[in-house]
Amino acid sequence: MSRIAQRFADLAEQGRKGLIPYFTAGDPNPELTVPLMHQLVAAGADLIELGVPFSDPMAEGPVIQAACERALAHHVALHDVLDYVREFRKTDAATPVILMGYLNPVEVMGYEAFARRAAEAGVDGVLIVDMPPEEGYEPVKLFQAAGLDLIFLAAPTSNAARLKKIAGLSSGFVYYVSLKGVTGAATLDVDAVAEKLAEVRTYIKLPVGVGFGIKSADDAARIAKIADAVVVGSAIVKRIAEHQQDPQAVLSSVAELVESMRQAMDGKT
Repeated sequence: MSRIAQRFADLAEQGRKGLIPYFTAGDPNPELTVPLMHQLVAAGADLIELGVPFSDPMAEGPVIQAACERALAHHVALHDVLDYVREFRKTDAATPVILMGYLNPVEVMGYEAFARRAAEAGVDGVLIVDMPPEEGYEPVKLFQAAGLDLIFLAAPTSNAARLKKIAGLSSGFVYYVSLKGVTGAATLDVDAVAEKLAEVRTYIKLPVGVGFGIKSADDAARIAKIADAVVVGSAIVKRIAEHQQDPQAVLSSVAELVESMRQAMDGKT
């Protein structure tokens, strides 16, 4: 059983929902990435989604686009991100880490080389935004052979045929995009998410994490009632941006947000 599958199994046994924070590796500076990963775990993260900086992150809103630009200004590349995960693994062998990014850096490294190096570094899963399931068959084979879970996105517009394809290729969990648009946009409609999740679950038996548009502890608690996990990105990255000149303030502000979400999801507020 993969680390991701084990974590979701443990959460289900405990009657809890997963909290999956996202931030862009190298933002606000490379030296803070590994400490921030550990801080997220201490604050209540169950899995970590680590963004690979890319110059044209098409699914991202302005907040995460700016984070990619800050990381790229430090020349953070895919091989650096793998190094961060390797360093994180020296003292945390349990928390699943998912890399979220785009196809170009993986293709430059090569699918097979990437799969091997990612697994060796301690990566557990990969979410490649611009690789649809129709184009994922060969990479899936390589990733699975290396022990990596390949996570696909489902959306409000995903029809039955697409959901069946996602179900046939995904492992670990499926990421449901809660709204039409980019990260950090629009207002969360929990009723609409719940209605679509019912359809998604008729085809997909893996755990389903919900992200995009989750900005507060209240949002996280409401989504936790209908999903297996809550994915939070822009709200965290916004705090990083606000305190980017003060590393300690970054750590404490992000921890405060994640702790508040964890407590709300667990009904402790």
